[in-house]
Amino acid sequence: MPLSAIKTVSKAQNGVGAFILPLRRLDLHYCDWAGSSRGMNAYLRNHLSRFASSNPQIEIRVSPKPHRHPVIIGHYINSRRRAICVKNLQVEGVREKVEYLRNHTGEKNRKIGWDKVRSLNESVRGVWSPFHGARIRI
Repeated sequence: MPLSAIKTVSKAQNGVGAFILPLRRLDLHYCDWAGSSRGMNAYLRNHLSRFASSNPQIEIRVSPKPHRHPVIIGHYINSRRRAICVKNLQVEGVREKVEYLRNHTGEKNRKIGWDKVRSLNESVRGVWSPFHGARIRI
């Protein structure tokens, strides 16, 4: 039996097939009776099925919590949680918070500022000193 080469060549997909969404589970807590859950109840009835079908990799748990304000809790693959209270929000506000949790990485918020640059490599020019450079003539 002669050996033959593979006729197809694998194509690089630039990581398209390797992306893993950081959000693992989404918990939606609401109250049937309280007015602060009005937007959450409308979101659960009208929009949650569309969100769940477009994001099958996210586990969604819906549970009633009587006499409590509505809360959305995101559980991430780095074992962190992020909870957002959606008290008195309309349907659009609840949808924005759900998408925020879906798009978030689960990492803690960090201040981004103009801190010093830290590097493992030494400078090409060497260590700066005020004694280096042009000489001052008096």
